[in-house]
Amino acid sequence: MGEQSVHLRNIRLTLAFDGTEFSGWQRQTNARTIQGELEEKLAMMTGEKIVIHGAGRTDSGVHALAMTAHFSTHSAIACSSFWSGLNGLLADSIKVTQVAEVDLSFHSRISAKAKVYQYFFTTEKIVPPHRRHYCAHLPGAFDLEKARQCLPLILGRHDFSCFEATGSRDKGKIGGRGAWREIFSVSLSAGSGPSPEYLFEICGDGFLRKMVRNIIGTLIEVGQQRMSVTDFADLLQKKDRSLAGPTAPACGLFLKNVYYDER
Repeated sequence: MGEQSVHLRNIRLTLAFDGTEFSGWQRQTNARTIQGELEEKLAMMTGEKIVIHGAGRTDSGVHALAMTAHFSTHSAIACSSFWSGLNGLLADSIKVTQVAEVDLSFHSRISAKAKVYQYFFTTEKIVPPHRRHYCAHLPGAFDLEKARQCLPLILGRHDFSCFEATGSRDKGKIGGRGAWREIFSVSLSAGSGPSPEYLFEICGDGFLRKMVRNIIGTLIEVGQQRMSVTDFADLLQKKDRSLAGPTAPACGLFLKNVYYDER
C-alpha cells in the first residue's frame, strides 16, 4: 500500500498503447480494457480505489501514441515512482511516457482543446503481415486526388451527424453542442515503398463516436468510384448516416496527440 498524503492530488498521465488485444479504453466487467488495466495497477500501488479518466474512449483495436488521462489520489508516491511502477506492472502493450502532478481543475477530456488522429490504410491486394494490426486493408483501385477533393468540405465547424455512430451521445440531453464539431486541419497523403500505405490525419476540437472511421469509409467510397464528391457534400448537408460509407476497420486508427492550454 502506498504512503498517504494529507491532501488530494491530481496526476496526469501520457500513455501509448497497442489496442489490438484490448476491448477499447472504457472499463468493462468481462473484458480487458486500457482503463481497467490502469486502474488495477494504480490500486495495487496506492492502496486506493482509483478511477482514471481518459481524453477519449477509444474503441476495441484502436491504438494511441499519446493518450492523456488523469486520476485523483491521496497517495504521496512521487511522479517518477508512478512512472517506473506503472511501466513495471503494465503489459508491454501499454506504456506510460509522462507523469505530472497538475492542478485539481485539470480534466483530461473537458480541458482538451484539440485532438489529432491518424489513420493508415492500404488498397493493395495484400497487407504485409507485420502491418496487419496497424494498417487497414481496403483493396481496390483508389483515386487519391478525387478523395482529396472532399477534404475541404470537412474543414470548419459542421454538424457531423452523417458520420456519427449509434450511441455516440445522449441525444435527449438538453444543452451541449450536439453533433457540432470543428475541424482545424485534415490531410490525405500517399507513402512510397513496395507496399505503399495512405495516411489520413485530422485535427479537431472533438470527435463523435467512430467519426474518423466513418469519414475514412466514405472517402474510400469516393476514391474507389462508388460515390462522387457531390454525394459527399450532400450527405454533410443532409446529416444522414445511412448515406455515408461503411465504418473503416479499427486497426488503422491511432490517437496521435491531445492538446491543452499549457500555462
